[in-house]
Amino acid sequence: MAVPEQIARWFDSRGWRIRRHQHDMLEVDDAGHHALLTADTGAGKTLAGFLPTLAAFSTDRLDGRAPPEGLHTLYISPLKALATDVGRNLVAPIEEMGLPIAVETRSGDTPSNRKQRQRRKPPHVLLTTPESLSLLISYPDAAALFAGVKRVIIDEIHAFATGKRGDLLALALSRLEALAPDMRRIGLSATVASPNAYREWLTPWGDIDAVRHVIGEPGAPPDVEIMLPVEERVPWGGHAATWAIPQIYEEIRRNRTTLIFTNTRFLAEYIFQKLWSVNEDTLSIGVHHGSLSVEARRKVEGAMARGELRALVATASLDLGVDWGDIDCVLQMGAPKGSSRLLQRIGRANHRLDQRSRAILVPGNRFEFLEAQAALDAVDEGQRDGEDFRPGGLDVLAQHVMACACAGPFQEDALLREIRSSLAYAWVDDAVWQRVLSFVGNGGYALRAYDRFQRITREKDGWWRLTHPDQAARHRLNAGIILDGEMMTVRFRNGRALGKVEERFAATLSPKDTFQFAGMDLEVEAVKESEVIVRAAKKSAMIPSYGGARMPLTTHLADRVRAMLIDRPGWARFPDDVREWLEVQDWRSHLPGPGELLVESFPHGGREYSVFYTFEGWNANQSLGMLITRRMEDRGLSPLGFVANDYSLAVWGLKPVREPAALLSPDILAHEFVEWVQNSHLLRRAFREVAVISGLVERQQPGKRKTGRQVTFSTDLIYDVLRKYEPEHVLIEAAWADARTRMTDVGRVGDLLDRAAGQLVHVELDRVSPMAVPVMVGIGRERTPTGSADDDLLVEAESLASAAMTPGERRER
Repeated sequence: MAVPEQIARWFDSRGWRIRRHQHDMLEVDDAGHHALLTADTGAGKTLAGFLPTLAAFSTDRLDGRAPPEGLHTLYISPLKALATDVGRNLVAPIEEMGLPIAVETRSGDTPSNRKQRQRRKPPHVLLTTPESLSLLISYPDAAALFAGVKRVIIDEIHAFATGKRGDLLALALSRLEALAPDMRRIGLSATVASPNAYREWLTPWGDIDAVRHVIGEPGAPPDVEIMLPVEERVPWGGHAATWAIPQIYEEIRRNRTTLIFTNTRFLAEYIFQKLWSVNEDTLSIGVHHGSLSVEARRKVEGAMARGELRALVATASLDLGVDWGDIDCVLQMGAPKGSSRLLQRIGRANHRLDQRSRAILVPGNRFEFLEAQAALDAVDEGQRDGEDFRPGGLDVLAQHVMACACAGPFQEDALLREIRSSLAYAWVDDAVWQRVLSFVGNGGYALRAYDRFQRITREKDGWWRLTHPDQAARHRLNAGIILDGEMMTVRFRNGRALGKVEERFAATLSPKDTFQFAGMDLEVEAVKESEVIVRAAKKSAMIPSYGGARMPLTTHLADRVRAMLIDRPGWARFPDDVREWLEVQDWRSHLPGPGELLVESFPHGGREYSVFYTFEGWNANQSLGMLITRRMEDRGLSPLGFVANDYSLAVWGLKPVREPAALLSPDILAHEFVEWVQNSHLLRRAFREVAVISGLVERQQPGKRKTGRQVTFSTDLIYDVLRKYEPEHVLIEAAWADARTRMTDVGRVGDLLDRAAGQLVHVELDRVSPMAVPVMVGIGRERTPTGSADDDLLVEAESLASAAMTPGERRER
């Protein structure tokens, strides 16, 4: 069908043309298909996703009929801010086209009276999040509310489809499918790596042929460069890239607005402070990250929208879609960790398809230079990367079952059919389903004697119902997927507190482990509730402390970096100091290519070091360090410590490692891994999260909210009961799944062990190698890229580099 005249006139009035992919989205919808639109940032994706809805309300398509009543289109966004931004940008075109469409947003910030009115008299278009949609499904009037829904638009689908929020949305879509069988699904993204995988996820029963892949018109190629020191060399270690602050400030002065991305909240604050320290012109520079209050973030977003800021330092909190068209340049501090993430961030500049987005990558060290070059090459070649889909979480499934029960009685066979229609939960068999129902019903075998876990019951007629109407209010008060990270106090037994560490670090510790914190070497006595009880260690600490979640290096970029290492003709495009670094490494040791695992062993400072060049990302390397040092201890190698970065793991001890293959045998995942997870706080932490998500433990009660310590106390008690009396409990299984994937990245550790079994190259040297310098510089300073530590880092790096870069004799091949 033709583009309705009202829409065509609006495009003409703006001096725009309707792009091919926008035409295609109308045609796909008219043909009755679902759609996945992949198009560059600034291509008008969101408008393209809404065009079928706008067309349905046009005079041409209504043909004299009254406009549809009730909820017509759902728009799902991973961010509340994005939904608000889309709402602002959608209302104006609707009004200018003269279309009779009411648009509203709904999230946790929406006033309760408006939420009630939206259920009673819904708008035509509702912009919301997965969590708010799941809550809407839990009301008894959900069937009437959603019966007329014709379309659901999922924006930035890559940002959450592969995680637990994606699980929650997949289950919500399966319920909507039952309530509105004619509903069409539309997915939107600029950076999907595997379109077919997303097509399968998007459609009921994984019917890929029911989803048309619409490819956007290509935009102007981005203008991306790597910033290099003007007077200095590319640094050996660190990831703060503070060497670039004067050059970055000059870039800010040249532009109207500059957006500066960092990979952690800590680094965002640090770079923000460094920029203000050189801000002689008192330019307006702001900071934006998830730890700031909602009010502070909204204030900064408003200032950006009004063009009042010259620069903004941000984290992933601004990766997605908020439309600021006047950003001249995007800077990425440190390596981007993935080509898709880099493309997403580059797209914040100009945010227009026909204008080149300008971006600058600022590497913190030499490996980051290689990674930045690999990401730039991937962008030039149009290569994307991203996370793989995995089976849906049982804790999320339990939350969904409770939501359905709150909406009204259900038959277990019918609900299971719905759930299996989602690709994320197609794996759920009858046995798993009965375990989930038993858990939601009474907490499971070990907990069924307690009244507070009796939430739903199966009556004689076969229908499952709530045990009491109050259960619905308790569910809606506590449902959700996003959990706040807790901090744990580090203190001596006498009560003296040393400070706080993130729980994700504390969870990896077991009694007798030693770690560095507050300038001291500490030994763990106990980890309980919200405290880490310590004493002064009698020896140097083995485990480096750390702060802040870190983005993983994608497998795709890791493979590219390894390929660059052995592409000797390609080194000609590198700066002299980076090229010399690789040449001396090649002369003295070995350069690992794709599929190879290089291990170097050498003495340094009276200790024996081994460096494993894994390229598997920091999380996997940190986990591997915990496992290898345990195995070294068992084998009498006297390990003293380890340090990890994205590219390598350095382990040191009193005795040399002669056979690294023995430390990397696959049974390390069956023995040391299981022992570590069970004896550390890792499984308890994972259990607490799944217990909260599944609804077993409530964070909030009417009029009050539990503290993190109270929640931890409750979940620890239940965990101990289940470990003793029902170790096969569905939540123990869910906790193990999280411990293996999200918390330890054990899948990538497994990939590494496979490589070690096939192509392990062990090189024994008389001193540190050039490639080992970046990770060696981090020893003892992992937590601190700030202040005077930078100067110490520089001195240490130069000392190590001097030893490493002395060629000596060529290693025999």
